[in-house]
Amino acid sequence: MHNALFPGTFDPPSLGHLDIIKRASTVCDKLYVGIAVNRSKKNSLFFPEEKLELLRTMTKDLANVEVLSFSGLVIDFAQKHNIHVILRGLRAFSDFEYEFRMALANRKMSGLETMFLMADERYSYLSSTLIRDIASHGRRLTDFVPPEIEDKVFNRLAERYAKEIKAHHEI
Repeated sequence: MHNALFPGTFDPPSLGHLDIIKRASTVCDKLYVGIAVNRSKKNSLFFPEEKLELLRTMTKDLANVEVLSFSGLVIDFAQKHNIHVILRGLRAFSDFEYEFRMALANRKMSGLETMFLMADERYSYLSSTLIRDIASHGRRLTDFVPPEIEDKVFNRLAERYAKEIKAHHEI
């Protein structure tokens, strides 16, 4: 397979994301991991530049993987980088309807095909939202994120909560 794109928000990147990246890297010549940037989203845990650093650290041993960020439509990013296929992970049947509609829309607009990789059963329940929720309650994340990311998640949450507590006391 030629160039492929695995897009997402990766907030934070998880072991599930890493599993899909590793598996996808074996079936394409070059895999782009595209971090979708939506600066209007106020609830993001990490800034795009931080996500770039985290994902580049996680994938440093995968020679054919390049991590980039983008804003706008996935199909525009794909066209700019000569990408032929979008790769998406499916955790459960509930993901399928949304992903199916996106795949059809992307193909209609650009001719790009989408291929789906089933999540490893160890990660099929995992989402970035779930990771943020678990971390906000102080629980360990060793089964959910790579070790080099766990402390960064806790540090960011501590910063966020410190700001919220300060703002609450100033009211």
